[in-house]
Amino acid sequence: QVQLVESGGGLVQPGGSLTLSCKCSGFVFSNYIMSWYRQAPGKERERVATIDSSDGITHYPDSVKGRFTISRDNAQDTLYLQMENLKPEDTAVYYCKRRNYDGWGQGTQVTVSS
Repeated sequence: QVQLVESGGGLVQPGGSLTLSCKCSGFVFSNYIMSWYRQAPGKERERVATIDSSDGITHYPDSVKGRFTISRDNAQDTLYLQMENLKPEDTAVYYCKRRNYDGWGQGTQVTVSS
């Protein structure tokens, strides 16, 4: 019954910005740590952002730190990923992830190209 529906991807030029959304249902969204992952063809899925359930503390790998911002709207059961200064290596399918749930949504494609 868990549903994770990503949206907001598209084609952007290097240096551009994009904000992704993940609409969640089937669980008490505010109780769970949430993350964004991405996967490029031929590469393993990589976590790019995490936000805690209660204190709102965020975590980022060095590859996106300072460029990506994860946030959540618990009233709307929605997770966001604001991406700035996008680089070609950011090109991937982006997925949201709930802690302690093995499933994935359909993902949303982000392509960074000039």
